[in-house]
Amino acid sequence: MAHLGSGRRRALAVPVGLALTASLAFLPSVAASAAPLGNTADTAAASKAETTGPKLSYVANLNSYATVKAAKKAIERAGGTVVTSYEQIGVIVAHSQNPDFAKTLRANRGLFVSVGATRTAPLQTVQTTEEGSTQQLSAADAAKAAAAAQEGQEPLESNQWDLRAIKADQAHKINDGSRNVTVGVIDTGVDDTHPDLAPNFSKEQSANCVGGVADTTDGAWRPYPDGSDHGTHVAGTIAAARNNVGVSGVAPGVKVAGIKVSEPGTSLFFTEAVVCGFMFAAEKGIEVTNNSYYVDPWYFNCKTDDDQKALVEALTRASKYAERKGVLNVAAAGNENWDLSADSIVDDTSPDDATPVPRTIDPKVCLDLPTQLPGVVTVSATGDKGFRSYYSSYGLGVVDVAAPGGDKWQVPATPDANGRVLSTLPGGGYGYKQGTSMATPHVAGVAALLKSAHPSATPSQLQAMLKAQATKTDCPTQIYDATGALINATTCQSKWGQTGYYGYGVVDALKAVK
Repeated sequence: MAHLGSGRRRALAVPVGLALTASLAFLPSVAASAAPLGNTADTAAASKAETTGPKLSYVANLNSYATVKAAKKAIERAGGTVVTSYEQIGVIVAHSQNPDFAKTLRANRGLFVSVGATRTAPLQTVQTTEEGSTQQLSAADAAKAAAAAQEGQEPLESNQWDLRAIKADQAHKINDGSRNVTVGVIDTGVDDTHPDLAPNFSKEQSANCVGGVADTTDGAWRPYPDGSDHGTHVAGTIAAARNNVGVSGVAPGVKVAGIKVSEPGTSLFFTEAVVCGFMFAAEKGIEVTNNSYYVDPWYFNCKTDDDQKALVEALTRASKYAERKGVLNVAAAGNENWDLSADSIVDDTSPDDATPVPRTIDPKVCLDLPTQLPGVVTVSATGDKGFRSYYSSYGLGVVDVAAPGGDKWQVPATPDANGRVLSTLPGGGYGYKQGTSMATPHVAGVAALLKSAHPSATPSQLQAMLKAQATKTDCPTQIYDATGALINATTCQSKWGQTGYYGYGVVDALKAVK
């Protein structure tokens, strides 16, 4: 599912696109596998491996005592081709046309913990986490905003109700953030030529991870010509420069990098690309990643399914490795208006690269990734009135914090009277989106301000500060539904100083810089 855009839920007008509970102390090179290598039986097995099935991508997760060399040999014997290997976490990405490829490798308990296909069929649909389609900023609205701009504001800042909602405008008078901090936008690509992004863009920390191998050639991180504007919009919310051009980001003094992980033509986010994204961020010294998507093709990955279990394992290893290397990962809760703490959810969207088959899942066993990965900050969306956005998923004990993601029914007193979030678009433009995808970069931006103020803070300490400094927000009595009607907010629960709608509260940029 490629989930982009406004959160992490399947869009209404635009389809949606993007855990183990313990990290692995993983040392793949410690001991050799017991499997014999290089004999004539191996050669015969390789020649007999079926190659008549569709060419699929797989992740293979090694045991802690297996060697990558031995695992690669086993993959080749099973009719696979190694694409790349991450020895730091014991994960190998491979391609194979053998229908029994995963089954064959799973039988080798001496080497593999789990093996699974990262997709089910040829790519077809576009999936993102934004709610609805992009609305371009009109010349008339741009002119009205510029006329209303006050001294010290960017030309379009009068329309950025979202900055004021988290006191980012006040924070900018104290500290815009440090050039030593970079936020990596793991997404559909970022247009670094945009005049509001170019001053803060870090080419050295950007790449195209589609397919599972990082491509750092110049411009590889940009959106495909027919690709989504989602990543560029997210990047602007985080770090659009204060340069008297367009808008301002939440942390306009930090750097932003683009790590493209979505497939061309479909904007689907597959496991091998996302694993590459986390690993690249870890190795390139990125401090915060923004993840406004869910990992396709399954909205929820069930640990009771052999393939999905392997995807959970690989993504958990990669995200935890990034965290150990100093990366705080922030992710969108999704746009399905689901209670992620419920006993059951009906998922009628998966798999999204083929014909979906409705299934009832337990969200404690079947995980929304990367949202429910351990250590990840999960974000719900709010509108101008402070209500949870009508589309935003939620869940007591699942959502950590909330931030402005936009809500067309919560209309602000801005020159454009538009309740969505205004940010950068490819080609130098500006436009509005709404969704938890738009809420997440607000949190990533505040986290970057916190890291700027506390350079030695660990990811867990940054997460603790985000929660402690958040503006506590009680359950409302009413919220807007998808039709714009006010309804009773009976689904909001409170416990442990949290609510299901807002977690520990709405993030506060001013407290971050103080």
